[in-house]
Amino acid sequence: MTGREGGARRGRILWVDDEVDFLKPHVMRLEEEGYEVDTVMNGDDALQLLGAEPYDLVLLDEQMPGLRGIEVLGRLRRRMGRLPVVMVTKSEEDVTLREAIGRRVDDYIVKPTSPRQVLSVVKRLLEGESLRHERIARDFTRRFGELRETLSGAETWDDYSHLYGEIVDWELRLEESGESGLRESLENLVIDVRRAYCDFVAARYPEWVHEEGERGPALSVDVIPQFFLPLLAGGEPALLMVVDCLRLDQWRAIAPMVSDLFEIEETLYGSLLPSATPYARNAIFGGMFPDELAERYPRWWEHGEEEGYNTFEDELFEGFIGELSGGTVRTHYEKVFSADEGDAMLQRLPGYLADPSATALVFGFVDLLTHGRSESRLVWEMARDAAALRSLTRTWFERSAAFAALREAARRGVRVLFTTDHGSIHCRRPATVYAKRDATANLRYKFGEDLRTENPSTVLSANRADDFRLPPGGTRMRYLLCRDDYYFVYPTKLREYQQRYRDSFLHGGVSPEETILPAVLLTPR
Repeated sequence: MTGREGGARRGRILWVDDEVDFLKPHVMRLEEEGYEVDTVMNGDDALQLLGAEPYDLVLLDEQMPGLRGIEVLGRLRRRMGRLPVVMVTKSEEDVTLREAIGRRVDDYIVKPTSPRQVLSVVKRLLEGESLRHERIARDFTRRFGELRETLSGAETWDDYSHLYGEIVDWELRLEESGESGLRESLENLVIDVRRAYCDFVAARYPEWVHEEGERGPALSVDVIPQFFLPLLAGGEPALLMVVDCLRLDQWRAIAPMVSDLFEIEETLYGSLLPSATPYARNAIFGGMFPDELAERYPRWWEHGEEEGYNTFEDELFEGFIGELSGGTVRTHYEKVFSADEGDAMLQRLPGYLADPSATALVFGFVDLLTHGRSESRLVWEMARDAAALRSLTRTWFERSAAFAALREAARRGVRVLFTTDHGSIHCRRPATVYAKRDATANLRYKFGEDLRTENPSTVLSANRADDFRLPPGGTRMRYLLCRDDYYFVYPTKLREYQQRYRDSFLHGGVSPEETILPAVLLTPR
């Protein structure tokens, strides 16, 4: 057994090999780099030493007298499953490689090997994560000033959406690296981006919704004609998947799972206002603004959103696809809110995808999770912040009917448009509103007569329904949408609302988190 005393320690390594004398150049190189290396000549001694001393990595020869390396690996995995193990062997046979991988070896080196090769493998396994974290911190520090400059020069919706998209990427990377200090800097930038974006939308939104032809950003009404209709060209089946209330960061958190099945082409589009299901999702499936929808189907609007404006999405989808395709494409529509509904849908899905048709699937779990957070202390604790919400979304998606549906589409070579109707924002600040009994009950938007707020800077307001392309109201009707991370409270219920809804994830207002959304083309690999 050999070891090195003194000096900085970068990790402790046990090398198990019956040809110890031939390892001296390798051991010396590792020790020069600051690693502590012990060597033993057989598997029994290795197991005894590993039971008595802490090690960070094992280099394990496959062919030794007594216990073979594969046998030692198996025992190590039962006793200390997370210890990194590198198999070093003269054998290049596939059966040896398969057996080592099956027992969860972390890497595999074929003799003869060089000191540089061994060092490279060791450094990757023991220091790869910290090196990646250092690189992320260095890159973000360099890029941060440039992001500030980008914000100061933003003039179009594309400028803001690209900036927000990059911020989301940095948020995910900094979360992975555990750089809490840099994440605080990023959060301060997000506050400034959110404020500037709200000012921009307040100034431009009425223009976008009244423009004919190509408008500023693609909006909810453009999702099917611009992104989904091309998938139906040539008589191919296509799948439209809408996950209700999915933020851009949540999509990018689950995208790696999807990338194993599909080539991914992501585009960003803007939700209609209010950024809520009754308005934004109807606009997706019907291709109509709310005022157009109310005029064409007045009976659907009679009972208000509490009765379910979204009850007729299947009819809207069928009619819109028929209008765009000249009536040549059949449609299927399903809404999934439970595991049982998901299982039933998956039984029918192969039939939908077997023939040329347009299939739409809507999944409500993320929306239920977001709303349920305000109602359940358990869910509140599980989804304390955006990072926790992303984690729960990944956990759900991995075992969901939505992911199973994507696997079925990939297996059949069917292209998919994956999107959402709106996102949500973590609301931290109350905005006091004065309203009559006729006002809507929503926490991020309100319609009603003689509405007013204590602080006008907290809202985007309009006196005309036409500014938002909403169904016309009375002459005294006002329309208020919360900006930034505000939510509405009544002065008579101030404490109740603050206690119940502060730190909730809500939607319906104006913020990048609610309105800058992914429309993702998935092409099977």
